[in-house]
Amino acid sequence: MAVFRETVPRDLPGKMMEINWTLVLLLALLGVAGTGMLYSLGGGSWDPWAWKHSVRLAVGFAGMLVIAVFPPRFWMGMAYPIYLGALMLLLMVDLFGVTINGSQRWVDLGPIRLQPSEIMKVALVLALARFYHDLPTEKVTSPSGLLMPAIMIGAPAALIVGQPDLGTTLLLAGTGACIMFMAGLSWWLILTVSGIGLLGLIGVSVYGLENILAEYQMDRVRAFTNPDFDPLGINYHPNQAVITLGSGGLTGKGFLEGTQSKLGYLPEMQTDYIFTALGEEFGFVGCLSILAIYGLIMAQAVGIALTCKSTFLRLLTMGLIATFAFYVFINVGMVSRLLPVVGVPLPLISYGGTVALSVLAAFGLILGAHIHRNAEPPQGAGLFG
Repeated sequence: MAVFRETVPRDLPGKMMEINWTLVLLLALLGVAGTGMLYSLGGGSWDPWAWKHSVRLAVGFAGMLVIAVFPPRFWMGMAYPIYLGALMLLLMVDLFGVTINGSQRWVDLGPIRLQPSEIMKVALVLALARFYHDLPTEKVTSPSGLLMPAIMIGAPAALIVGQPDLGTTLLLAGTGACIMFMAGLSWWLILTVSGIGLLGLIGVSVYGLENILAEYQMDRVRAFTNPDFDPLGINYHPNQAVITLGSGGLTGKGFLEGTQSKLGYLPEMQTDYIFTALGEEFGFVGCLSILAIYGLIMAQAVGIALTCKSTFLRLLTMGLIATFAFYVFINVGMVSRLLPVVGVPLPLISYGGTVALSVLAAFGLILGAHIHRNAEPPQGAGLFG
């Protein structure tokens, strides 16, 4: 097992003192905002969403603090097993997953129902951080240094895109690319791949997207590029989202006073479209405040990454915060018609058990990186330690 040289407290009270409580407070503010919005969407009732959301957050925050105190060597040893476990859960979804609203994304384990793609978002970052920590810097752009990460990203992406879940597939690919770049991928290689991608886009535009995408995906592209396309069909919900978001004006209609969000104009208001409900009740000021909290959280996490001495902790923290940033960017962009509609929730505000718990688990790892920022594990420690 890898031996770490750490100048951090060994006892639990000492480690708790080292936790970045500013980051914890910012996360708690998001949780409170999410619970409040779910209470409002439930008609001023804790049922059916607010109570469950608050319980999940309480469990998640407790788990986050437990995860934070574990030493990095434990998470390095568990990185590949966690990744393989998440991959097996994705295979279970493909074989006998639960279908909801036309998408097969969940696996039923009796008392709980999991969405393995959310677990994979954390597992992939753990595995890639471990891989690049053990890989000598000069081999980052070697064939072996490129092939293995490509397989690690491509395997879950191929399983998730078939669920179908294009949003999560793109999020995984984007996070993986960010980690590869931060690990030291050559600028020449990045430019070469970008050039090939540009040629591919030109080829796609000539050949025609309709010959590549599924019909429902093509409809989403048409809806995104033309707001007047099928206004009572595929474009109805995106257009209603913009109307709901803008109806709050500068300061909003007030808590519990939303009308558009409660009259059934949008589906799944408690999940993908919750940001529009927030805009209706609290207006531009409320939306900007939430985005400011997200920005402060990202800044805190980047600051933690910059203080970490080990490659593993730096890449782990940056990869996890990149995933978090993609969540926010895609969800807000989707509901404001800046991006096509994809199923990506707003972290800690949208309703959803697996999403909330996986996000808080990720921040447990980030808080742990802050506590153990002076750890310097050796390279090439083997598969499990």
